[in-house]
Amino acid sequence: MSLRTDTQTRLGTVRQYPSDLATISVLAVITYLVVTSVAEGSVLRLLATLPLVLFLPGYALVSTLFPAHERTAQETTVTAPDIETYPRGIDLAERLGLSFALSIGIAPVVALVLAVTEWGLATDPIAATFAVLTIGLAQLGAIRRLRIPEAKRFSVAPLAALSRFRRDETAAGTVTSAILAVAIVAAIGALLVGLIAPLSAGGFTQLALYSQGDGGELVAGELEDELEPGEPVSPTIEIDNQEGSDETYTVVVQQQVLENGAVTERAALETRAVSVADGEQELEEFDVVPAAEPGETVRIAVLLYDEEPSGVPTAEDAVADTNFWVTVTEPAAEEDN
Repeated sequence: MSLRTDTQTRLGTVRQYPSDLATISVLAVITYLVVTSVAEGSVLRLLATLPLVLFLPGYALVSTLFPAHERTAQETTVTAPDIETYPRGIDLAERLGLSFALSIGIAPVVALVLAVTEWGLATDPIAATFAVLTIGLAQLGAIRRLRIPEAKRFSVAPLAALSRFRRDETAAGTVTSAILAVAIVAAIGALLVGLIAPLSAGGFTQLALYSQGDGGELVAGELEDELEPGEPVSPTIEIDNQEGSDETYTVVVQQQVLENGAVTERAALETRAVSVADGEQELEEFDVVPAAEPGETVRIAVLLYDEEPSGVPTAEDAVADTNFWVTVTEPAAEEDN
């Protein structure tokens, strides 16, 4: 094959590349850039999030599953061997309805997978996952579509598609289309509520409590629960800032005495200011010496505030809180010489 012929073949393949899937891939990149570069709470960010989560990955998946256009009544009457020469297609209403439905089904799967990875459920990895998934499925859809006869491929020709849809539509098709339309509207409404509510509520802060293991690694819990008088306990706390801005928190370590589940006495053991950048986690280690009498069991509360607390610090006023219990043991009796 000559260079000219080879070039023409490649250009022909490029010209045949489905325009709708090319558009979907470009939109996935654009929406990712907008979502990851615009501040939280922005209307532009919300508008970019909607197609990235609601439509694009589902459309790419539908294009992979159904690369052909809907068969006409004449095509469905041919013999079985002829039918099997290309995959079954779906009409425009079904394609759009499935795009929304599958996108909504993909979203929780992405969340579950990211939740167990090192990236977590932050904005950047979520947007990147949806964008990469959309682009990857779009390429698979393009490959499948180019492998079937050109006359049988699905193509985006809105007026032709709508006229064919009206011509071939039956009463049953009308009911199906109406049900799909209602399902789409309901799904969009539910997802809009889920997206807008967190935006209006702002970000969040998380507080975790750890201790150091024998090898120096951090483990959840397992703090010393029995101490000799004057002996310190060394908890490590982790502050996770997802508020959308850099924050300076106030950490209050407080000893509490409880009777019948109610706090009767409080004593501040340490107060510290901790600055945490947006989207970051900060570890802080404390050496806490309980001011309890021998034989007394007290609760050590870690209270986190987004500013200095006014009045007596309590868990009700804190942004986040955690606690652990310690018992101050009786001093060991000295042996007689």
